[in-house]
Amino acid sequence: MTDKTTRDTLRNASFQDTYIHAVDQPWIPFSEGIDIKVLRTSAETGTWSVLFKCAKGSAFARHEHLGSGEYLMLTGKMEVRGGVQKGGITAYPGDYGYEPNGVIHDSTCFVEDSTFYFTNFGPIKFIDDEDKTLFVLDWQCVRAIEAQGKEKLAAAAE
Repeated sequence: MTDKTTRDTLRNASFQDTYIHAVDQPWIPFSEGIDIKVLRTSAETGTWSVLFKCAKGSAFARHEHLGSGEYLMLTGKMEVRGGVQKGGITAYPGDYGYEPNGVIHDSTCFVEDSTFYFTNFGPIKFIDDEDKTLFVLDWQCVRAIEAQGKEKLAAAAE
């Protein structure tokens, strides 16, 4: 009979923990005024987890969630669908939000420099005012943004 530590070590050898020391990861440009740190992408589930750093006045364009998402505000102030004064949501540091599959956000604006943790359980479809697809952001795109960003940062450092 093996002891518990040996047994657990043997069992856990078939798994891979994910650990990211986020402070050491570079911020990569995502869109105008918005940078991203990729924490994890999953080919198995389509899930992706990131940190977003958003400059005051920046915004995510109109989009539809094709998988649910959740976020935790770390710093700043985010207004979803015009903020609470227009019937939407205003998120502050420490606030948690869940965005169901199928929800559409006309605009998500940052009225202060902001940082938040975000996990999406599938793609996000960016759409125009007639709901025509402009771009689909999924785990593969997030992974490509990370790779291209790191390549550009490495080339700039040379």
